[in-house]
Amino acid sequence: MKIPAPLAVGRFVRETVTKTVIIAIATCAIFLASDLALPQAASAYPFWAQQTAPETPREATGRIVCANCHLAQKPSEIEIPQAVLPDSVFEAVVKIPYDLESQQVLGDGSKGGLNVGAVLMLPEGFTIAPEERIPEEMKEKIGGLFYQKYREDQDNVYIVGPLPGEQYQEVVFPVLAPNPKTDKNVNFGKYQVHLGANRGRGQVYPTGDLSNNNQYKASVAGTIADITATEAGGYDVAINTGEDTVVDTIPAGPELIVSQGQEIAAGDFLTNNPNVGGFGQKDAEVVLQSPARIGGLMVFIGGIMLCQILLVVKKKQVERVQAAEMEF
Repeated sequence: MKIPAPLAVGRFVRETVTKTVIIAIATCAIFLASDLALPQAASAYPFWAQQTAPETPREATGRIVCANCHLAQKPSEIEIPQAVLPDSVFEAVVKIPYDLESQQVLGDGSKGGLNVGAVLMLPEGFTIAPEERIPEEMKEKIGGLFYQKYREDQDNVYIVGPLPGEQYQEVVFPVLAPNPKTDKNVNFGKYQVHLGANRGRGQVYPTGDLSNNNQYKASVAGTIADITATEAGGYDVAINTGEDTVVDTIPAGPELIVSQGQEIAAGDFLTNNPNVGGFGQKDAEVVLQSPARIGGLMVFIGGIMLCQILLVVKKKQVERVQAAEMEF
């Protein structure tokens, strides 16, 4: 029996839609399973700061929350102009130095290059410049960087990363200064800028659990009875306390520094410290300068210079008069 054309078209459309839905569901299931089996959240900084401190990345003590997960201290620098004019675009250059030959422990225990990330807290009214305001020379320095707001309702706090550290030991933020004439909440004066920058993976997850980029300790005192390699690449270290046996699980990544039969105390290190990264923060100041004040300063300086010149000229005249009087 021949199927009428409209019915055939409808059947074809239904089959196509059904196949598309099945493929989409299967794809989502595969990605979800891979995320559960091999989570990559450890390299997703500095976005994790938003989970631990959703309101602001800077605590009342002045510490930036990235330090809660990145325990090692490393230097970080920021270069900004001493003073800027209203409604002008300037560079905030963040420097995140580290040894490019360093290799960090990745989530699966293998070694790889370090990533970098930063959070920049600008004063109220300052924001990332829109693309049409950024000069071409500055665009070349920025490249393809994406600046994300720390909170959707905050236009002065931004995060960037993770980025490959080999390419981004310097990160340029294009900053647009506010104009007090159009924004009545902003005044001319000195303002604080706060930077937090990290390199490498953290040692602690926001949940409080240790990552594999950490140095593991013995949970109890006793004698190491057995060391068993796990399928995931880590170790199960069995410690005989004399009354029972406690097994400490070491994930893939850190290297064992103990051996079977060794006596250890509670808190002794079982592994080396694989961490080669760390976190640093820096405070800076920028002055939002009034053009009128600069003009007034130039007029004042010009007046002083003119007075000095006139005084020199007058002194020369007096010297000539005195010399003429001495001749007579």
